[in-house]
Amino acid sequence: MTPAPVFERYRQHFDSTWANDAPIERVRFVSLDLETTGLDAANDAIVTIGAVAVQAGEIVLDDTFSALLKVSENTTAVTVHGVTRDQSQHGIDEQTALGGLLDFLKDGVIVGHHIGHDITAVNAGCARLWGGELLNRNLDTMDLTLQLERDGAFGGRPPIRNFTLDALCEMFGVVPHDRHTAAGDAFITAQVFLRLMRPASRFGRGTLQAICEPF
Repeated sequence: MTPAPVFERYRQHFDSTWANDAPIERVRFVSLDLETTGLDAANDAIVTIGAVAVQAGEIVLDDTFSALLKVSENTTAVTVHGVTRDQSQHGIDEQTALGGLLDFLKDGVIVGHHIGHDITAVNAGCARLWGGELLNRNLDTMDLTLQLERDGAFGGRPPIRNFTLDALCEMFGVVPHDRHTAAGDAFITAQVFLRLMRPASRFGRGTLQAICEPF
């Protein structure tokens, strides 16, 4: 299969990308969240996409992406995410949305909470459309939190037993504004990630390879 122009353009960003020893302050991270019509990421439809860049220890407010997709079925998940069937009819098609996401991502390192679901959903769409999948490195904020806990970064706190994004918001003093929307959760996750970057640098995880180590 010949790569489509959008996927080939995306792939070229990886001809020269972040090295393992790149300091995390230099790397462009992208906090990503998807809302889908169900829990089967490989087969359910994507409802909304939200993403925001994090670089040099800051959330880059003018480097964001969001998309509302057209969804044919009116599922409970659509209602939970605050998107009605009528609203989704004004959304864009999957190809336009995922093409826009790839152009936004470039070779950014994807950050998310339980990010496996989102990666699987995007990969399923890319496979259907272009016969490819994401090439970006990714890290899970829950994995990083547990790594840092094991490293001793949170001395004096009780052991972490709640693995939800809400629990991390409470732990790090992040106000969960606009929760359960893709754009809102991407921004919330970016704030949590900033709280994790500081101890990561202090506890030997100041390079890209070290901060992306799975738990």
